[in-house]
Amino acid sequence: MISVEGVSVHAGGVEILSDVSLDVEEGEFLALVGPNGAGKTTLLKAMGGLVAPSSGHVTVDDRDLGVLSAREVGRLVARVPQETAFGFDFTVREIVAMGRTPYRARLRRNPDPDGDERVQAALDRTETAALAERSVEGLSGGEKQRVLLARALAQDAPVLLLDEPTANLDINHQVRTLDLVAGLTDETVVAAIHDLELAARYCDRVALLAGGRLRAMGAPEEVLTAERLESVFDTPVAVGENPATGTASVTALSRPPLSER
Repeated sequence: MISVEGVSVHAGGVEILSDVSLDVEEGEFLALVGPNGAGKTTLLKAMGGLVAPSSGHVTVDDRDLGVLSAREVGRLVARVPQETAFGFDFTVREIVAMGRTPYRARLRRNPDPDGDERVQAALDRTETAALAERSVEGLSGGEKQRVLLARALAQDAPVLLLDEPTANLDINHQVRTLDLVAGLTDETVVAAIHDLELAARYCDRVALLAGGRLRAMGAPEEVLTAERLESVFDTPVAVGENPATGTASVTALSRPPLSER
């Protein structure tokens, strides 16, 4: 579904991504993990057509994003940004309806006959239908995150990209959000996830980035090893098994004082 081939990205003379190649299968849930500044958000932007690679290319469903219009990209890829500020006092339904923009012409009449049905389906799938007529300004952080997800689902794109979907959420909303995303069987999902244990619990595969390079990619238990994580995050790490989920449990450890090393 998604193919990233030799993608490098430069900004202000600095290399943000360096020769990254990976494939994401249809229906897969892939986590992008790594330290701050690893290039996760930039890779998501490249996969969503928001950043043009300095070299290499990204294809979605065998279509090169670099030669497509914004409207064509919007019908292939939907994004859920980390920032939940909306700027204007819209209702939830109005926000979700914005996901239909790729199907509406700006300068001529285009009724988007499926629009209302798609918007309602997105509200139902994200359990935000009861909030539809409320102002987004009065919602909690977790509710706003689900509204953004509903807007992306209303876009009816086969690929969904999420940038830190659990950032600033309490543990209840973290689990509810990822339960919802993991249950999206019709979409291919790529998410930058800060919490390694949540990535191991919910995702089919994990791509580990550091310094703008892809360091490892595979099943969570293959990628999230103590040796590899210590090297990438520059801190001692203990990796075990969560007794409740059976997935990886990752604990960062303190370094001993310099006098004891």
